[in-house]
Amino acid sequence: MRVPNMDGGSHYDVIIVGGGPAGLTAGIYCARKGLKTLILERQMAGGRVNEAPFIENYPGFPDGIKGPELAMKMVEQARKVGVEIHEMEEVIDMKLDVYPKEIVTRKGRYTATAVILAMGAERKKSVIPDEERFLGRGLSYCAICDGFFFRGKKVAVIGSGDEAAEDALLLAGLASKVYLISHEEELTCEETLKTRMQEMKVEILEGYKVLKILGDQKISGIEIEDIRSGRRTILDVDGVFLALGSVPTTELARRAGVKLDGRGRIIVDENQMTSIEGVFAAGDCTSNAIFQISGAVGDGARAALSVFAYVRKRKKK
Repeated sequence: MRVPNMDGGSHYDVIIVGGGPAGLTAGIYCARKGLKTLILERQMAGGRVNEAPFIENYPGFPDGIKGPELAMKMVEQARKVGVEIHEMEEVIDMKLDVYPKEIVTRKGRYTATAVILAMGAERKKSVIPDEERFLGRGLSYCAICDGFFFRGKKVAVIGSGDEAAEDALLLAGLASKVYLISHEEELTCEETLKTRMQEMKVEILEGYKVLKILGDQKISGIEIEDIRSGRRTILDVDGVFLALGSVPTTELARRAGVKLDGRGRIIVDENQMTSIEGVFAAGDCTSNAIFQISGAVGDGARAALSVFAYVRKRKKK
């Protein structure tokens, strides 16, 4: 039974900020442990899984599964075990170094014994025209997820850092030709990755920007421009992979006093505990994130088990 606050809000054993794979998994584990659990998600529950056209590397689905379908199954399971999920309810303030913890949204005010931060990360925005139109039609944000579909074909990876280089190397083992296109005049990835790309015959084009994606129902090529000379070139490719990195959505956590690392990710220990007692974090917003659904699910389960131990200890006081 929820305990109403003086201002009309509600008290929970645990509030989870974010409804992606990490948050939903944490919610399932918490609810099954008998904890009163609320998930607050500023968009649709499921997070960025909803954006994945097709997922083939998540255990239990040997034939693969569409991203929105997997998200729906996770949400359905969470609700079935008693998790309260508020979609389209954005958190705007958090007081975490007090007891009980206080979470404020645009719709209400809630308190909790413990909090799990699972806000995920957002893709760095691209400036390529028609990016959204070609998503799932040759354009992808995940080489691990979608690389298989481009076996024997020509592809381009757009980016400059380690993520882009790793995607290019993965695709080099599948595609007939891989271009790595960087708007930087020199790649920012590790030197060892540069060496491996040369060995794998990845064609690196530094100091170029993508002007346009070509094609009708699916991608047939891209137009690029040499930033130094202004010379334009058309590359015939069947697929484009954007690897511009991710930005953790942790500003609220920072303002609430949670310690972040140099990349803006939440620092957690082996139990997913943050720098504040009773506050845990899981998934892509954390310092140990691997940016895979399975990794986020594992983080969520570990955070939930830590929360259960914390709440039980707190109730004995």
